[in-house]
Amino acid sequence: MPVSADMKTNLIGLDRAALEAFFAGLGEKPYRARQLLQWIHQRGVTDFALMTDLSRALRERLEAVAEVRPPRPIREQVSADGTVKWLLSESGGSAIETVFIPEETRGTLCISSQVGCMLNCTFCSTATQGFKRNLDAGEISGQVWYAVQALADPRLGARRVTNVVFMGMGEPLLNLNAVKPALSLLRDDLAYGLASRRVTISTAGVVPGIEDLAAGEEFALAVSLHAPNDELRERLVPLNRKYPLADLMAACHRYVRARQRRSITFEYTMIDGVNDQPVQARGLVRLLNGLPCKINLIPFNPFPGTPFSPSSDAAIYEFQKITRAAGIITTVRKTRGDDIDAACGQLVGKLLSPSERRRLVQEQLARQVVMA
Repeated sequence: MPVSADMKTNLIGLDRAALEAFFAGLGEKPYRARQLLQWIHQRGVTDFALMTDLSRALRERLEAVAEVRPPRPIREQVSADGTVKWLLSESGGSAIETVFIPEETRGTLCISSQVGCMLNCTFCSTATQGFKRNLDAGEISGQVWYAVQALADPRLGARRVTNVVFMGMGEPLLNLNAVKPALSLLRDDLAYGLASRRVTISTAGVVPGIEDLAAGEEFALAVSLHAPNDELRERLVPLNRKYPLADLMAACHRYVRARQRRSITFEYTMIDGVNDQPVQARGLVRLLNGLPCKINLIPFNPFPGTPFSPSSDAAIYEFQKITRAAGIITTVRKTRGDDIDAACGQLVGKLLSPSERRRLVQEQLARQVVMA
């Protein structure tokens, strides 16, 4: 007997192990999971009737109990530099933003892990909008599915997704239960087949989550640092009150030891007169001493109502010169998509109030402590 649409299992978010368990529950062999992965993620097929190497009886049964439901597009914007931003509708009336950044040799997809963000970083537009909820695994992997299909259109240059970064809306390490299956799909050769170095998880410094990543599969790690000392970082990244720099740096050292000295990228947003002076550059050098890493300097991207301004090119150059002289690879991120509010820190959505966000962040951090 068919079940109602809201009770059907959305297969788009199930990794290989979860799909094998799903088919075992139907009395089917594990190889059915491999077939479904290819149909959904490599061929982009959502209609079970078109999955012709499945028996008709199985297709009919899948139609009754499951679905392949990607997010629904609300709006697409294309920047003058080729960056594409999609506003996607998720369940419950939520909306998230996903960004594709084309470059000569690669195409990077920036995906979201939450509807909004609960961390309230003072220089981020997403944070000012509040927080609503975590995305589930299907809503996270569904962004990749949608982008891959959309980018096949010659109108968008028939581009390929070669890299995925968890740098969109939300803190991925506060939603690891959903992020992990999506990571598994990104790596699976029957889904997207991305190498570990082509998948980056960015965190504001959730220490238990970094410890969790160190014990699991290997992915690239980026830490949003933005300040070389606790006093300044607490102003910019309130999470620092929960996980101060001493704890965060210790976790980063443990991470690279577990990963056999694989380096970490530290993201540092350059804000005029706030964190962009030579004294802060020298402090950053001391903080990162002995840690295999590189620094990515990010020019601040303004948004309505912010009290901050971007650092001057001269300040960024001087800052970079100091860190490079200390032997740290230091790059400056090129601002992309700012004409469509798709640049770093500019993504927004339909979210909850700041007071509700504060309550939820405490709940999420408490869960992380229990998990650790």
